[in-house]
Amino acid sequence: MSFTATLAKIVIKMTPNKLIIWVANIVLKDIAELTGFNFDIETRSAYIQIQLVGESETIDVWLNGFGIISTEETYQFIIEKAESNRLWLANLLARFVGKKWKIPVPENLAPQFKFVAELLAKEPDQSLEN
Repeated sequence: MSFTATLAKIVIKMTPNKLIIWVANIVLKDIAELTGFNFDIETRSAYIQIQLVGESETIDVWLNGFGIISTEETYQFIIEKAESNRLWLANLLARFVGKKWKIPVPENLAPQFKFVAELLAKEPDQSLEN
């Protein structure tokens, strides 16, 4: 892993969740409120809790084992496990779990995306379907 990617991982780990929640709530104003958030770049896990405007209960989502698989020509995103406290969302997430999704990268963003792919690099697993 490059020095830049290592440094970026340290910065990501040091970013307070409260700061992320605060910024997200500015963006989501009048739509939803992010009430819980946790992201671990090392274990590739994330937890998101969001309250939609007008809804009485929060929506919780847990993601585990996500990452980007890189080849010389393509990038693919994969999620190994995803859960939610809402049945409809859990069923929707189940359609994405274990599948490799090709990421279209515009040519002008290729260098930046190469860096993102290095940050979220995942070793390919032959047992997962394409």
